[in-house]
Amino acid sequence: MSPLIEELKVKLIEILNLVDVKPEDFDENSQLVGGELGIDSIDVLEMVVMVEKDYGVVINNQEVGQKIFASLANLAEYIQENSSKTIS
Repeated sequence: MSPLIEELKVKLIEILNLVDVKPEDFDENSQLVGGELGIDSIDVLEMVVMVEKDYGVVINNQEVGQKIFASLANLAEYIQENSSKTIS
């Protein structure tokens, strides 16, 4: 799953305009939303759109979304398990 995590780091930096963050700054197990990166509910909406568009995974339940976006590792695992597209 490591290539997917690395890919997600780059995509999140890009879509969330995290200009001072590098992929190596991401701890895949640390809190994603509300953590050190300052990701808020508006950012979550952007991430949901990206996950749906890029991986074919729909997140349409707030409770499920809270679990998925708890960490980068959770997000990658959910995409890996639910994606209709081939993921390395």
